[in-house]
Amino acid sequence: MKNILHTSDIKSLKKIYQGKVRDIYEIDSSHILIVSTDRISVFDVILPTPIPEKGIILNNVSNFWFKKFSSIISNHIAEYNINDLKISDREYDEIEGRYVIVKKLKALPVESIVRNYLIGSGYSDYLSSGSICGIELPANLKMASKLPELIFTPSTKAELGDHDINISFNKMSEILGRENSISIRDISLKIFIDASKILKDKNIILADTKFEFGLSETGEITIMDEILTSDSSRFWLSESYEEGISPVSLDKQFIRDYVKSISWNDTMPAPALPEDIVEKTYEKYKDLNRILTS
Repeated sequence: MKNILHTSDIKSLKKIYQGKVRDIYEIDSSHILIVSTDRISVFDVILPTPIPEKGIILNNVSNFWFKKFSSIISNHIAEYNINDLKISDREYDEIEGRYVIVKKLKALPVESIVRNYLIGSGYSDYLSSGSICGIELPANLKMASKLPELIFTPSTKAELGDHDINISFNKMSEILGRENSISIRDISLKIFIDASKILKDKNIILADTKFEFGLSETGEITIMDEILTSDSSRFWLSESYEEGISPVSLDKQFIRDYVKSISWNDTMPAPALPEDIVEKTYEKYKDLNRILTS
């Protein structure tokens, strides 16, 4: 029987936030506990059907990448032993494989998105304006066309239930300051390029991804939340990639395509997922984890 956790219930700690996927608990003034659940969201709406073991897989993939890029940028992971927490055996069993203890950061209210291919909201923007976030693109590109070069397209972080909004780099600079914005952009592009090389050797195309950053107590830019997972990125299988269609993927685009096929309009109530869609999504997430970490 697969392990499923929709919502964590750690009564020994104070829950301070519940996001689309992660439940966050306060440990002390400098540390928090993040639990990755099996909830899944599309178009910023949480669906009622969880994907078994998704949180465990997300946690494992993120930790793989955080370690891989620790020489490029500090990450949120703290040197804090789970055994130092006074949680019950039941609570530990519930979150085993799903938790990470991290440094408390000041989250920055802008998501950093890097795109290498034209897909998703970027493709929709292109169809309506010929550009993404004010970046002009060549005419006659198709869905899933490779872009002439990597582009950095930030977005605002919406409140739970609202939609993120693509913004220009200048707007990002107004929000975060020019120096921080340049640093975040350059780090995001560097990680994307390095990850793409690693994935290319595994016959996977990294189409796009989003990163989240925060500031430490000393003001150091730190990468946080998750990194290069099937929730935050689009991973395409190289052998089946084709322009003009939504490529075969190892990410939640499969669910986005499904909910569009049933003409859901991105509003509540969100649709439940049939068993075959849940199982295929689980296999895609599991496959990425296996390819990366085996």
